[in-house]
Amino acid sequence: MIKISTRYVADKIKEAIDKISCEVEPSCREALAKAYEKEDGKSAKFALEVMLENIDIAKTERRPVCQDTGMVVVFLEIGKEVFLTGKLLQDEIDRAVEEAYATLRKSVLDPVTRINTKTNTPAVVHTSIVEGEDVKVQVMLKGFGSENMSKVYLLNPAQGLEEAKRLIVNTVATAASNPCPPVIIGVGLGGTLEKAALMSKRALFRKIGSENPIPHLNELEKSLLDEINSLGVGAQGFGGKTTALGVFIESYPTHISSLPVSVNVLCHCSRAAEFVIQGRKEGEVCQA
Repeated sequence: MIKISTRYVADKIKEAIDKISCEVEPSCREALAKAYEKEDGKSAKFALEVMLENIDIAKTERRPVCQDTGMVVVFLEIGKEVFLTGKLLQDEIDRAVEEAYATLRKSVLDPVTRINTKTNTPAVVHTSIVEGEDVKVQVMLKGFGSENMSKVYLLNPAQGLEEAKRLIVNTVATAASNPCPPVIIGVGLGGTLEKAALMSKRALFRKIGSENPIPHLNELEKSLLDEINSLGVGAQGFGGKTTALGVFIESYPTHISSLPVSVNVLCHCSRAAEFVIQGRKEGEVCQA
């Protein structure tokens, strides 16, 4: 059994937030640079140039890369040989988020009273138990200009995959310039309503340019990306060749009478990080 304190995990999450609030995920910047190089449209090319300049200034001057500093989403895969010590994990993560957002815009509030929590907490935390002695952590700062454009559809299976594809593409078309394109699209196929939504969010952690290991999903991703980029929405809605930087799909078996489809939209600046706390290696320093 490996002991790891929840404070240690939370402190590592705070370090990640400090970094990604000012830096986009490297494959995202690389994809934007490629889009800039191949773009012919004057307005779209200018928009991409501004995006790249903003990303570089934010990293150099340690300023938030976007005025919407987002809501913190955390996925944790906890090895079954790990024994978490200390305070409740959610409480420690919220403490770390509050500290990380001390100098950042705080956008989290009660959905009914609309009163700001003034700490950007609580974070949205998803945990799962897996084999091993380690803790895998994925952290994202999710802005809501893009989150608000996301959709969940529960289809009759007779509508089939073609209707699912149409709805995915139409979600991006309808969103138009609102999510600050070029966007990144996470798709969840199957499961239940909440499982599909969860998969579509987690899919956004994939590196742009990576291949889906499941061949039929890999082909579907490429097909959808081509269709979305043929929409002509382009960078910031100015038209052009690149409406999306990537489409990433996760799937799960579902009931014979349904086809859940979730589309999670992410803006052009992916503020995400993932790392592993190695229990056997770090166990001695992980204790409270």
